[in-house]
Amino acid sequence: MLRITEIFYSLQGEARTSGLPTVFVRLTGCPLRCQYCDTAYAFSGGRMLPMDDVLAQVASHKPRYVTVTGGEPLAQPACLALLVQLCDAGYQVSIETSGALDIAGIDPRVSIVLDLKTPGSAEVSRNLYTNIALLAAKDQVKFVICDRQDFTWACFKVHEYNLLERVGDVLFSPSVGQQAATELAEWILAENLPVRFQMQLHKILWGDKPGV
Repeated sequence: MLRITEIFYSLQGEARTSGLPTVFVRLTGCPLRCQYCDTAYAFSGGRMLPMDDVLAQVASHKPRYVTVTGGEPLAQPACLALLVQLCDAGYQVSIETSGALDIAGIDPRVSIVLDLKTPGSAEVSRNLYTNIALLAAKDQVKFVICDRQDFTWACFKVHEYNLLERVGDVLFSPSVGQQAATELAEWILAENLPVRFQMQLHKILWGDKPGV
């Protein structure tokens, strides 16, 4: 059984597969409280569904790509079994995780999008840095940038952990309403830093609301 906030079909708004039609499975619950969180509605509530029902809802959309997200999906132990089932069904599967919980049990076929929490998130102390050694070229590391201090901190972590060589993509995102997107883009260019600047495509298209 899994506690599910929503299952929906949309365009991927972030990361390597941005723009591609994707089914999202949003699990309920999160042990973190990032100050910029845009999915607080997934902290509680949801509904308990058997694994077979979740898989059937995913299959109904005939997707190629499936993203398991939250909340923090790894807060539910059954998430690991869900990832295996999705991979076995032939989907290209990714998981969006805060990086605060151990990723060692994730099926190696899954692309991990690991969010390293910046000082501006108010949850920087929750980063589990032992996760970084478990990442591979199929994986991605994301930083949400709230201000110049966050940008400087993120640049340091990129170099400290050799992330540009360790993972396939390093992603820098402006925190909506806090960090101007153009300014962040200019900082990246000034540093000649080969990271992927990204904005949330789904919000540009449909606004900040569930189910997109």
